Amino acid sequence: MAHYAYLDQNNIVINVIVGKDETELIDGVDPETYYGAVRTSYNSKIRGTYAGIGYSYNSEEDIFIAPQPFPSWIRNGSFWDPPVPMPTDGRWEWNEEEGAWNDIS
Repeated sequence: MAHYAYLDQNNIVINVIVGKDETELIDGVDPETYYGAVRTSYNSKIRGTYAGIGYSYNSEEDIFIAPQPFPSWIRNGSFWDPPVPMPTDGRWEWNEEEGAWNDIS
């Protein structure tokens, strides 16, 4: 069984469906673009990460990209990194206004 992401005109994922296995031919339909959808992978083996609704598809890099959580975060492949690494101890929440992590433990 394979999964496919349907995109809008701006390459934003609007739906993800289960389709035929990517190794099966479906009446001449290309399994990489199942009826206009782009294949995605639950185990992230293709296209960077599993596509979710709201993710975008970058055709030049052939990856799905998670929505940007905050304007200051920097894209790293399919995901976003904060401009300041999160501390490893305790519980933290990003404060975009201050550009820093707030301890919420």
